[in-house]
Amino acid sequence: MSDAAQPTAAEVRAAAEAIKTALDRHLAAVERRSGEDDPAVYEAFNQLAAAAEAYDELLYDRYDEVTPFEIPGAEETLPPYTGPEEPNALSVLIRRDYAVAEPQRLLAQAQRIEAADDEGTGEEAVGTVHGALGTLFGEFEPDEIASRHKEFGLEEGDSTLWVTAAEEPAGPGEWLEAPFESIDPQHVVCRFDVSAVFDDEIDDLEDIEDLEDLEDEEETDDDLEDEPELDGDEDLEPLDADR
Repeated sequence: MSDAAQPTAAEVRAAAEAIKTALDRHLAAVERRSGEDDPAVYEAFNQLAAAAEAYDELLYDRYDEVTPFEIPGAEETLPPYTGPEEPNALSVLIRRDYAVAEPQRLLAQAQRIEAADDEGTGEEAVGTVHGALGTLFGEFEPDEIASRHKEFGLEEGDSTLWVTAAEEPAGPGEWLEAPFESIDPQHVVCRFDVSAVFDDEIDDLEDIEDLEDLEDEEETDDDLEDEPELDGDEDLEPLDADR
């Protein structure tokens, strides 16, 4: 970052003061909380997270330093549930991402599907990845594709599943044009995320544990090396026959 674009010392100081104010507000909201899912606490938490993130960015841009703490952002947490206590309907939202890892395999599978539909002629077999994807998802259910994705030349990416509650089922065709726009985050009952990011975190923890085990083994070996070695009978005291 150039010097002209760097924040001023006053801006960094103001961001630090904003964190202090946000901390006071968050503590006050916690002390006055009316229940486990008090919206005031949730709002104060988000304000504190935003203030901390802003300060951290300014501190780094100005002084090339970072804070020793991290407050998860609001996007990493669900807001308190405010939906119906006894929902009469639910919606399940699923997103799965794939990479087309082997286009030729995908095309070959789509051609087999079309050949079977054309009684083995294969004359109308698709020749593009776009067409092959349409054929594949038109033939198989999404869950089956998820379980057999490698057969179709696909590589799994991130996926998420959200379950939301509602008072009444939606009317026919009501949300089909924009299926994900009308979801209220405060009506989400639960969500399940799958990502390689989590696998990386586990691998990092395992690497740390392996390193700690290795260090322990080295320390044990060092202790053994420090122990004096006995050279024959020279270091042994003679037995007293009167004892």
